[in-house]
Amino acid sequence: MRVGFVGWRGMVGSVLLERMRAERDFDHLDPVFFSTSRAGGASPDVGKPAGPLRDANDPAAFAGLDAIVTCQGGDWTNAMHPKLRASGWRGHWIDAASALRMKDDAVIILDPVNRPVIDDAFARGTKDWIGGNCTVSLMMMGLAGLLERDLVEWMTCMTYQAASGAGAQNMRELLQQMGEAHLAAKPLLATPDSSILEIDREVAGILRDDRFPTEHFGVPLAGSLIPWIDKDLGGGMSREEWKGGAETNKILGRGNSVRQDAEAPGAGATHAPPPSRAGRGIHDGKPPIPVESICVRIGAMRCHSQAITMRLREDLPIAEIETLIAGAHEWVRLVPNTRDESIRHLTPAAVTGKLEIPVGRVRKLAMGGHYVGAFTVGDQLLWGAAEPLRRMLRILLAH
Repeated sequence: MRVGFVGWRGMVGSVLLERMRAERDFDHLDPVFFSTSRAGGASPDVGKPAGPLRDANDPAAFAGLDAIVTCQGGDWTNAMHPKLRASGWRGHWIDAASALRMKDDAVIILDPVNRPVIDDAFARGTKDWIGGNCTVSLMMMGLAGLLERDLVEWMTCMTYQAASGAGAQNMRELLQQMGEAHLAAKPLLATPDSSILEIDREVAGILRDDRFPTEHFGVPLAGSLIPWIDKDLGGGMSREEWKGGAETNKILGRGNSVRQDAEAPGAGATHAPPPSRAGRGIHDGKPPIPVESICVRIGAMRCHSQAITMRLREDLPIAEIETLIAGAHEWVRLVPNTRDESIRHLTPAAVTGKLEIPVGRVRKLAMGGHYVGAFTVGDQLLWGAAEPLRRMLRILLAH
């Protein structure tokens, strides 16, 4: 299988190559690397010759490829995908960007959750395979056992999203902000008897200073939070929040007859589109699961967390709920709902760089036996971005 890689130097692309080297994926394919700015340069070391970099802006350079894996971003996808399809190229397109995500003939890939949808789509001739929103993918990985059994009637997700979701420059800016806040308080911190209120005033003052580094976030994140992520769709909803319902239901292959524009869902309209015509699965034809969110950016580096409230269709014992969650797939980890276990294992610091998806704080809520709370966390750059892409390549190889 001859596979082209675009956007491999960026943050998600770098993690993808790292994972592919670790899993020896390159042993099973013939890689070709592309660049938008360095055509003719050297390809990365993947353990086998890959030739010089090809021009990622030249549609003819992709001729003869069986698949393209791109982490280049939505602008490049919007420019090149239609050109390549119009030129007659019929290979598989695997994309980390959101540009094609809600197209009827594309499938959002998260195989531990929706492998039946993927297999059905492949049998129908689907060629566009798109990685999902990182927060949605991590939530669904954590709750896969309940979603597979169609036990979730509705849910709300309060998200705590890391700087990595906004990009590499935002991660750098967060660290710069942390440094500036520390510098402002450093002299007082060095004095044991200094007043904590005086330290707090110094930190608050630097956060509000016009010279504080906010080029990428627009406002301080260190020592603070940002209660809005992505575009304003009107009606008080952000695009990131809209994705919760829209993508969850498309990944599961369920929805209704109302088509919603991802850019402008409109006040009062349903949040979920109909299932993709590209693939069907065990949930095909079922109505959408209402999913509501408030998405918040916090000062973590690369792990997203979510506090979830859900109503189940059955009043199950908590032990059975925990068993369903823990048994969904090999990457989920059930964390006992105790203080010590929660603070040690259910945090971005514990999970960063790992494939495991811990789920904890699972308990019945005061509203009634059908209501359950949970908390989950996962690495935004792994299952939230790179891992579904490399696994989709493996699925194509197996077919």
